[in-house]
Amino acid sequence: MLKQAEEGRLLKKLAAAVGGKYDLGANHGEVGAWRNSLPVLLDLLCVAGLGHVEVLLEHRLPYSPKRVDALLCGRHPDSGEASYVLVELKQWSSAEAVGNGLVKAAGVRNLQLPPVAQVRRYCQHLLDFTPSLARRTEPVRAIAYLHNALRRDVNDLYNYESHGLVQLYAADEREDLIAALRSLLDPGQDSRADAQQAADDLLAAERAPARTLLKTAADSFEQRDDFVLLDEQQVAFNLVMDAVLQAERAGDHWPPEDKTVIIVRGGPGSGKSALAMTLLTKLGRHGKRVLHATGSKAFTETLWERVARGDQRINKMFGYFNTVSGRKNELDVLVCDEAHRIRGGHPDRRALPEYERRQINSLIDAAKVPVFLLDEHQVVRPDERGTPSNIKAAAEERGYEVQLVDLEGQFRCGGSKLFDEWVVRLLGLSDESPIGWSDLVASTRDEYVVHAAPDANSLEQWLLQRSSMFGGSARISAGYCWDWNPPERLEGKLVLAADIDINGWHRPWNTPPGESVPDAPPASLWASDPRGFGQVGCVYTAQGFEYDWSGVIFGEDLVIRDDAWRAQQDKTKDPKLKPTSTRFFDRLVRNIYKVLLTRGMQGVCLHSRDPETNEFLQHFAR
Repeated sequence: MLKQAEEGRLLKKLAAAVGGKYDLGANHGEVGAWRNSLPVLLDLLCVAGLGHVEVLLEHRLPYSPKRVDALLCGRHPDSGEASYVLVELKQWSSAEAVGNGLVKAAGVRNLQLPPVAQVRRYCQHLLDFTPSLARRTEPVRAIAYLHNALRRDVNDLYNYESHGLVQLYAADEREDLIAALRSLLDPGQDSRADAQQAADDLLAAERAPARTLLKTAADSFEQRDDFVLLDEQQVAFNLVMDAVLQAERAGDHWPPEDKTVIIVRGGPGSGKSALAMTLLTKLGRHGKRVLHATGSKAFTETLWERVARGDQRINKMFGYFNTVSGRKNELDVLVCDEAHRIRGGHPDRRALPEYERRQINSLIDAAKVPVFLLDEHQVVRPDERGTPSNIKAAAEERGYEVQLVDLEGQFRCGGSKLFDEWVVRLLGLSDESPIGWSDLVASTRDEYVVHAAPDANSLEQWLLQRSSMFGGSARISAGYCWDWNPPERLEGKLVLAADIDINGWHRPWNTPPGESVPDAPPASLWASDPRGFGQVGCVYTAQGFEYDWSGVIFGEDLVIRDDAWRAQQDKTKDPKLKPTSTRFFDRLVRNIYKVLLTRGMQGVCLHSRDPETNEFLQHFAR
């Protein structure tokens, strides 16, 4: 039993955590897990004579959505310095290894990381983003406690390397666990004040990438040879470096009102991401506190796969807009890539300007030099607020200087600036009327290929032929006009459902987010994994990516009537677009097709399931 008189404060924390007074965004299952596991831990601390240590429950890791079950703060019995122990609690009764570094636990549906691997990564993340801890020798350790399991029932889990940071304990190893905790946290009652101070110091500590992490990332990025800056890219790079230098010269006396907000605007393939990677490399090499953030899960996970190349530490340099929060100006530079995806209030609801720009404000606050890389024609959701005007207004309201750079180059679509012009004219996003592709490029040497197919099968065959003859990757994307069904089981095998039917041509959407299907890549890797061909991507899986040959299918959400585009909101299956106004839907759906049309590096093939629209496309694709 817990000693309530002695540990009133700990019980109060527990009651707050599981009683709903603090909203941690938890579901019923998580609250149940707290009720079943946390009393076990707190009772263990009392038995160990460590009832005085400070316990941070559900402690959120810096610049991450992940939370540690419990973080114990106290004084080390040998060094006398602050000591921290991360605790991962598992209710598993048994578990076994299944290969590939994964385990299967009884009663748990999905495969899991071994507990020591999970909490070791939490431990390393805390060190990587808390410079004051990274500078010390051994300030942080971790334990994984399977309090419902006997060792014999989880013996496989002891085979995973912990790198000295983590120890695993089962229920019948309780005495060993108590001894380990007492070796890391001073059991003396006179250390109570030190434990409180350790917790306060951690909560107040600067949170930014440590130099060791920055050097590791910079070394990796510098090995790539495909980031060469030209013209306006170099101008933007110099602006960022100058702003960083000004803040560095001012040192601790740097006034926040001297902040410079840099907006880099460019179309698809104009080199925004090359600029982002170069900034990460150079700033990391010089020990500057820099992070990269996006609002796209698919884009970020592909950066993990293709840029970080699976290195878990380097992955931490790439996060999401909603994980960038905390004290102002903790970072030197924050690179906000795909910034057109910054979220805000819904356009059809009355919202105060400060609410609409809440995420913009938090991103500006996070760094001395915030950098926004965007394409306003890629705003495709009603709640996206990442336009130059919105960012500029938010910065100028606070008296910050704004620098705007337009990238004029074109590195995607075969380097064809004319193709980008052709697309915006075709979709009515320009004041200029649509023009035939051959007419636009008649007097040039533009080699980009534009074709319109009479049917969906011909479009697919065109892609196969092109990729076979000229090499390169090919993908088919479409407007979100067909239901996206969960995978189904056929003859005992899990397969993607044939969601899309166009006159007998059947194909599935890409793998639904969170699902796993044999022989199909996860949604985030649809554009980069060769297995993505044969599935159809939507704007959420295509945006931010490129492939050599692009097939684009127009659904009935955007059709031609009387030689003019008509948006048909009742035809969309996208739940994010249904509630918006008709006028705003019209702009968003045109932006969506602009995104889809500008993914191809060498050529694009178009088709619409609507006959009148397909005739229009065939006319202007000639």
